[in-house]
Amino acid sequence: MIHIVFNTADIAALEQAIELDDSLSGKIIEIKDDYAVGPLLDIYETEGYQARRDWWKEVLMHSPYEDQLDIVDDKLTVHQLINSLTHDENELIWIWMGQNAHDVSGYYWLMSQFKEYQSRIHVLYLNNLPFLNEKGQLFYPTHLSQIQPKEFLKAKKLARLITLSEFELDPDEWKKLCQENEGVRFLEGGKKLVSMHVSCYDKEILSLLTKNAQKLPSALSNIMAKLKVKLGDAFIVARLKALEEAGKIVFVGSWIKGWKDMVVQMPGGSSIVNETEA
Repeated sequence: MIHIVFNTADIAALEQAIELDDSLSGKIIEIKDDYAVGPLLDIYETEGYQARRDWWKEVLMHSPYEDQLDIVDDKLTVHQLINSLTHDENELIWIWMGQNAHDVSGYYWLMSQFKEYQSRIHVLYLNNLPFLNEKGQLFYPTHLSQIQPKEFLKAKKLARLITLSEFELDPDEWKKLCQENEGVRFLEGGKKLVSMHVSCYDKEILSLLTKNAQKLPSALSNIMAKLKVKLGDAFIVARLKALEEAGKIVFVGSWIKGWKDMVVQMPGGSSIVNETEA
């Protein structure tokens, strides 16, 4: 059995669950790209793939992840998965996804390439399902990493084969999103993704900045904690840079030194950072 997840934090959560239940034993593989953001046109072709890598290169510039771009090779991961299925007719794939655009976009990107192996590809979609938190209270997780390991034992009962009908309809839905080629995919509910402009979260991001100057890491932490939709920190910084270009905010400092010394402030405001922000 091979488990597929779409977030690094999900790996540890699933590993702990496997320790509690040997029937879940298997390799855990992460699809690393976030297909909920960025260009998708001709993504399975060389030019489209390269256009996406170029976009990520710009987004990750001067970030702590700048040297990780070459580590992300989901195409190679799919090639290795297909080899595993081809050489072992008993091999199964379980695709785990939470109710968020990141996971659902990754699911569409991935499953579209496995129609030939339909009878061996399972999905576990935690769509609007209640689980117990550490205090024994019911909640509705959006990400696998929010679920307690023992609760995964309940979640595993949700595993089902992706149907032939889904292998017909879901790739068409994904193809439509790829052709629209907008900057963001938003999850409306179920597996329904809608394309949105790359600036769609700018107003909310801007509203979460304080009037006072802040060190970028501090501002970023506050934004990520309060955003209604979870976005990657590198994507948020890219949008902050776009807001600066639009004259909505000002950055003080040198990007060459990375994020840690950058200060973000409102136009005309003081660049002095409170001691608690330093």
